[in-house]
Amino acid sequence: MFEEIKYNSELLAIIVSNNFNKEGINFFTSNDLSQQLAHMKHPTGKTIDPHVHNPVKREVHYTQEVLFIRKGKLRVDFYDEKQVYIESRVLGAGDVILLIKGGHGFKVLEDIEMFEVKQGPYAGDKDKTRFSGIDEFKIICNEDVYDSSK
Repeated sequence: MFEEIKYNSELLAIIVSNNFNKEGINFFTSNDLSQQLAHMKHPTGKTIDPHVHNPVKREVHYTQEVLFIRKGKLRVDFYDEKQVYIESRVLGAGDVILLIKGGHGFKVLEDIEMFEVKQGPYAGDKDKTRFSGIDEFKIICNEDVYDSSK
């Protein structure tokens, strides 16, 4: 199971549930995104040919990041480019999210352990603009969608 989070036809994020279980190589992203996300499931004995990655000059305009939730629960709040709140989702252990565009904020709902992967090098203060988030009582969220602890 996976979901694309869109707003005004812009792809903001892709969420892959810990329940996703499909054979082979399954890409969730189009070739034009600067961060690629795929799920791979192969049987014992499968060989992946050895390879090196060639130097290819790329131009990256937005930092895109992937979060791998190992433990706990995390609410992700989505915002548009003008910092206007859209909606939220709750992620649990085993879930993965690729944050592509727009803004985002997080609230830890249960002690969390996660990995973050994003493009570098880090640009310091130039890398992000912080802003005030949505009031808790205005959150729009269907916790059951990705709450893998239930």
